[in-house]
Amino acid sequence: MKNTLLLNGRIIDPANNIDATGSILIEQGLINKVFLSPPPASVLEQCEVIDVSDKWIVPGLIDMHVHLREPGQEYKETIASGCKAAASGGFTGVACMPNTTPVNDGQEITSFILAKAAEAGHCRVYPVGAISKKSSGSELSEFGELKQAGCVALSDDGLPVMDSQLMRRALEYSGNHDTLLISHSEEMPLSANGAMNEGALSTSLGLRGIPHVAEEIMIYRDIALACYVGRPIHIAHISTRESVDLIRRAKAKGCQVTTETTPHYFTLTEEAVGDYDTHAKMNPPLRNSDDRLAIQEGLADGTIDAIATDHAPHADMEKDVEFDLAANGIIGLETSVPLSLALVRDNIISPSQFVELLAVNPARILKLNAGTLSPGTPADITVIDPGKTFTYSKESIVSKSKNSPFVDLNLQGKAILTILAGKPTYSERD
Repeated sequence: MKNTLLLNGRIIDPANNIDATGSILIEQGLINKVFLSPPPASVLEQCEVIDVSDKWIVPGLIDMHVHLREPGQEYKETIASGCKAAASGGFTGVACMPNTTPVNDGQEITSFILAKAAEAGHCRVYPVGAISKKSSGSELSEFGELKQAGCVALSDDGLPVMDSQLMRRALEYSGNHDTLLISHSEEMPLSANGAMNEGALSTSLGLRGIPHVAEEIMIYRDIALACYVGRPIHIAHISTRESVDLIRRAKAKGCQVTTETTPHYFTLTEEAVGDYDTHAKMNPPLRNSDDRLAIQEGLADGTIDAIATDHAPHADMEKDVEFDLAANGIIGLETSVPLSLALVRDNIISPSQFVELLAVNPARILKLNAGTLSPGTPADITVIDPGKTFTYSKESIVSKSKNSPFVDLNLQGKAILTILAGKPTYSERD
């Protein structure tokens, strides 16, 4: 098998402080050499050459927050369909949340997920195990068993750990296994039965609101507990100004806290609910324009460490109902790149920050051997055409579910080649 040479692309590799035109030689599934000057003729002769002039060559993107739905909810998404959607979106790795049916709270489900992922190919899957058994919030899972089985972190995502004493014990216990906890921050008595952001718009629409403090109170609690026991905590899908400020202040104090947000929180506001559009229903809900601006500011100044999608597939029957009854969440794997690149075009973040947010930092937070183009590392690479325009249509969606508020929009910027361990898993080259 011939080696592969990605020729004359813009290499953006923040881990190695590279942002320059160059070429990358791939050999036996690994990055062999990075050329920042024209490669020798002998190399060109021995390789399959892929000209990526005017394109970006970046480390394989990692989505640290997705829902693959299998086992138990395969009518929404399967591991195979989710991984295929990830590859088409430019992702070489995804971390899948444990709220499957049954919940991933033990070795058996983790092993099942990894076996299905290996069978599917397309991208690497990093399981996240449940903090509590059945995510019930009453008894801790066996952290050591989950880590040994292959889990990269633990979370009851979809539900908060409401019991503060249990969360404290989880943080302490996680230290014995060097395992990261991911917090779904929601004060349930405040948010219960809410359908959208609480405010004038929810009142005018006659919908029960979810106040922003429901998110912020739990973020404050989990940061306080993590700082108290001296353990790291990762805060999932933040959506409000005060959430950003809380994390900014905690970092300034030296607390070990990281966080993520999603493209919908820096792109949309509660106005997207419009005439009760259930594709704009999610949890946390879309907030107001001031919150949206604060999320952008947090990305720009480094307070927010990662962009994840919270990819949440749902069948039509779960969205084509009254707003109050509709399922929360949207798909996001295939729109993350163009929506995040809009921040680059608007000079909110730099190209290097884009790569940090979608590749370098997720790998660092989850302690993965990824997020870099260093020679000797797996050749997990994403090639992006930042100028490519396309219409995101239902017909083009690779995911099994189609629940997105961005359907039929014209978007700019797309992954055109996704490479996993040296082999293309998605290609859309001219």
